[in-house]
Amino acid sequence: MNQEKIGKFISEKRKEKKLTQSELAEKLGITDRAISKWENGICLPDAGTMPELCEILDITINDLFSGEKVDMKENEKKLEENLLEITKMKEEKDKQLLNLEIIIGIILIIFFLGVITIALSINMPEWLRLTIIIPDIIIFLISCFFLSSIEQKAGYYECGECHHKYVPTYKSVLCAQHMGRTRKMKCPKCGKKSWQKKVLR
Repeated sequence: MNQEKIGKFISEKRKEKKLTQSELAEKLGITDRAISKWENGICLPDAGTMPELCEILDITINDLFSGEKVDMKENEKKLEENLLEITKMKEEKDKQLLNLEIIIGIILIIFFLGVITIALSINMPEWLRLTIIIPDIIIFLISCFFLSSIEQKAGYYECGECHHKYVPTYKSVLCAQHMGRTRKMKCPKCGKKSWQKKVLR
């Protein structure tokens, strides 16, 4: 998916409709800076904005992702290509999130154990030791909640029984018994509890 091509296409269609960036932004309820970013190929419109943008510019979402008006004969083929590209982009983003989770997790454990070790090994009053240890535990727990949210959002979990792939709720990820990225959860499709692996597609 060529962001620069999509950006130029948005710009071209906006000008055809005789709209300034500010006027288009006002219609969409966003800033003209966001329009500028799209048109310069820095980022894509978010999913919630796309339908209204396409309606204003009189294009289809398939046209938008293609960066050009798609001929009806080519429409199905282009749609498949765009869906495949979106899937690849999601996979890549999920990989980056899961790698970030590992890096943050390692830093967090080193920091947590380092602070605990220092607090327990240095001779100091008990109140001071507790003043160091308690905030360290709080930071560790808050970070664990944050890491669990990454674990929940990135990729899917695959049921060990029926192989259904789904994104579980944050609560079920947080409360599930787990080993690494494999969690024991109830499948929303078959209703059975099993060890479910994290998969990206």
